[in-house]
Amino acid sequence: MSTRFADALTQMPEALAEAVAPMLTEHFAGHLSADQLKELSEKSGLSGTELYLALLPIAATLSYAPISNFFVGAIAHGVSGDAYMGANMELVGEALFHSVHAEQSAISHAWLGGERKLVGITVNYSPCGHCRQFMTELNNNEGLTIRLPEQQPQPLTHYLPYAFGPKDLGMEDGLLDGNDHEMALDSDDSLVQRALREANASYAPYSKTPAAIALETDTGRVFVGRYAENAAFNPSLPAMQIALNGMARMGLPFESIRRAVLVESDRGQISFVHSASDALATVSQVKLEVFKAQA
Repeated sequence: MSTRFADALTQMPEALAEAVAPMLTEHFAGHLSADQLKELSEKSGLSGTELYLALLPIAATLSYAPISNFFVGAIAHGVSGDAYMGANMELVGEALFHSVHAEQSAISHAWLGGERKLVGITVNYSPCGHCRQFMTELNNNEGLTIRLPEQQPQPLTHYLPYAFGPKDLGMEDGLLDGNDHEMALDSDDSLVQRALREANASYAPYSKTPAAIALETDTGRVFVGRYAENAAFNPSLPAMQIALNGMARMGLPFESIRRAVLVESDRGQISFVHSASDALATVSQVKLEVFKAQA
């Protein structure tokens, strides 16, 4: 068990703590399979909402919040039965809009994990308006159940009635539905090709600017992020933040980044070059490599 979870285990029922501890390896980033959840339920006697809420201290431990010292954890529940933890992230020296909220972290974690639909979100604090709006972009937003401590589970519509979402802008599909933008890039660089694959899977129905980031560490580990757009524009989640958040959830230092690649459409209405470079510069001396893919 990684020592970073020691305090979280003291906040959990003893039987659950004993069952989950072996799963909390050095590289644990918050993913629990359906089989693992079944095992935890059998060994702890907890199930459903009780189990999800009891696991929240683990999710909150994945937080990187050096500005607020306010540690938020969230768990996205996939239709597959798997659970994807997320946590908030802040970048010292950068504007607050570069932050990632726990719900965004959990949802993007599930998205990168190949989940095609979410059925619930469990979080240790009530979702802010920004996150409620971000969740409306999900293809199952009307059926999404929100679970909070000491409150009855409620649908997202309870927390955000009269929502403005993709359908208001004529979009039938939502985040997690799957995309293939079929962009091409003439490069045999494996990291560039990885970023291209993620850019082709990104979600950018409003700006028509698919984009992705690939970060490589000094040990060769690769973290990726895809652009996740939102009908209300401002809650859109940039690819750089998703990639950095993946590192933060695993407890890896940003100083270990040795390469950073951005791939974006050559026909997009916007660009991520400046914002991604700014976010990267707050945590690393590595320069952003930029590639324009042919749409």
